[in-house]
Amino acid sequence: MIGEQIIVSRRVQTGTDAFNQPIYDWQDETVDDVLVAPGPRADLSDAERPDGDRVAWNLHFPKPYAQALRNAKVSVRGGEPCEVVGDPQPYTLENTPGRWWLPVELWRADG
Repeated sequence: MIGEQIIVSRRVQTGTDAFNQPIYDWQDETVDDVLVAPGPRADLSDAERPDGDRVAWNLHFPKPYAQALRNAKVSVRGGEPCEVVGDPQPYTLENTPGRWWLPVELWRADG
């Protein structure tokens, strides 16, 4: 199996404004050797979104990557960023003899 390069975007506080409110910006990180598998693709119901499609990916990040991915977005194969589902956690080292240990689900709705 061969991993791919993806881009992880995180929203980080970069300062405060004149009213002492936080200012946020997206910062990108490139991660190599990520296993990428297309997830199920399905049309959204007309009640949810007319002419809508749901895009999903299943990723496996390599060891020793274990940074928090909650609320992050990930770009796969140069596509639009997809949201990370939940708060992914790695398997234990003892249970992952291979190179990949952190399963991550992504999703995006188009249309």
